[in-house]
Amino acid sequence: MSTQTEPPLGGAPAATAPAAPSAHAGAGPRQTLTLIAVLLAVFVVPTSISGTAVALPAIGADTHAGLVPLQWVVNAFNVAFACFTLAWGSIADIIGRVRAFAIGAGIYAVASLGSALAGNVLLLDAARALAGLGGAAIFSCGSAILSTVFSGPARAKAFALFGTVAGIGVAVGPSVSGLLVQSLGWRWVFALHAVALALVLLAVPAIARSMAEPRRADARVDVIGSALFVVAMLLLTTGIVQGSQWGWGSAGVLGLFAGTLVALAVFTAVEKRREHPMLDLSVLANRRFLALCLIPVAASFGFVTMLTYLPTYLTAVAGYTSGAAGLTMVLLTLPVLVCPMLAAKLVSRGVPALTLLYLSLACLVVGDLALTLFSPDVAIAVVALPMLVTGAGMGLSAGLVDGQALENVAPEKAGMAAGFLNTLRLGSEAIAVAVYGSMLATTLGTRIREGVGGFDGAGDPSALANEVAGGGLSAAARTVPADQRDRFTDFLVGAYDSAFDTILWVLAAVCLVLFLVIVALWRRGRNAPAATGATTAG
Repeated sequence: MSTQTEPPLGGAPAATAPAAPSAHAGAGPRQTLTLIAVLLAVFVVPTSISGTAVALPAIGADTHAGLVPLQWVVNAFNVAFACFTLAWGSIADIIGRVRAFAIGAGIYAVASLGSALAGNVLLLDAARALAGLGGAAIFSCGSAILSTVFSGPARAKAFALFGTVAGIGVAVGPSVSGLLVQSLGWRWVFALHAVALALVLLAVPAIARSMAEPRRADARVDVIGSALFVVAMLLLTTGIVQGSQWGWGSAGVLGLFAGTLVALAVFTAVEKRREHPMLDLSVLANRRFLALCLIPVAASFGFVTMLTYLPTYLTAVAGYTSGAAGLTMVLLTLPVLVCPMLAAKLVSRGVPALTLLYLSLACLVVGDLALTLFSPDVAIAVVALPMLVTGAGMGLSAGLVDGQALENVAPEKAGMAAGFLNTLRLGSEAIAVAVYGSMLATTLGTRIREGVGGFDGAGDPSALANEVAGGGLSAAARTVPADQRDRFTDFLVGAYDSAFDTILWVLAAVCLVLFLVIVALWRRGRNAPAATGATTAG
């Protein structure tokens, strides 16, 4: 998940909204409380995303979940977040930003409580999807509230804190969740989120009194467009997840992919004719803008996949405890906190932004390749640099790419451009995570099938692959006689490690191809009409 500090995606520009009088002179008590409440809510969302990955092995062991339902603990949140970010912008225009923010925070709090109390993995999946719906409102409306309450230098400081807190959430999520899983159990990961958002809801009356906001009578929620987009994302994600289970060439999987294409085609046709479209596709004619929009896609494949699944590798293959895995993940997430401010300082000192964006892509490629150094017995010092480099691939572009992308479109199209950028970012994160999980199950199944014949009673290779991919290596090892378990465990660890390396090569290749496409689009767009201020990228 990337941080973003743009105005509401589907709403009117924030500059037209009258701010509370005291916001101009400086932050009063109500403005300060508003800032704290919004930042606390914003902190919870990325913490939940990065922290849930650490809890997956414990969730699988406790609920006896198969691989596919376990993958949807992450996928359900990502898909819902991606699908409803734009819709919340329109909803906020109609009912007001504070009310929409409060509804989103309330939904997230209830969903987190439901996640903590879920009796099985299917209920947990449903609760996580509901949390994604609430998270989309928090991010869409939270930034809009800050842009209304604050102005001038105070607004700049508020948005700097917004991005910093989101980065901190990504960075500390694995560590906090790992410690909670190890000490109190995985349910407390979600319970803590519910408590935090309950505190946010207590501050909503003060937030409402700190600002006056307009409501657009002509605003409409694009229900048809939103529904079509949700259907397309669900069909695509389900097809990817089920590819390893049903077979990539099976009628079911091919039917899901065909349904995705049909839904997207209808979505495109509908959006071109809507007066208030969920997503205006006209910005795609700008090749430089499109090139910059693909940078978060590369980060989704090169970084977000590792953020989600590296903790399972650390616990299942390297033998780390949940707490140790969470602490180790700081090496991957720390650059996401540090590099955005470093990039901003470098740009202010004359370093071309495009150079830093290209460097971020190179870090993703090199970092993913270097992560193949991971092995069951590798010293953390050996893989520390690859993890930091991969994290830098995300951190150097976070925030920077948003500003550069919007500078390459006309000001009057900035809202729709931000909507497209963030939809592509969030959608690609959901798809990349699903692709990784399905590839892991497929590749791991192949490795196990090749060598399982030497073990008595090992069972179905596909079932074993699903168990091991979900972090249940110990349970899988118990399928063979006791005298073979140590050897079988070593075999499964080796199979997982081999599959992990193969996928890293694929991820690096995807990032490299996207890097080349981005360079080509940028160069081909050199002579295209530029928006005001579009030259800062270099």
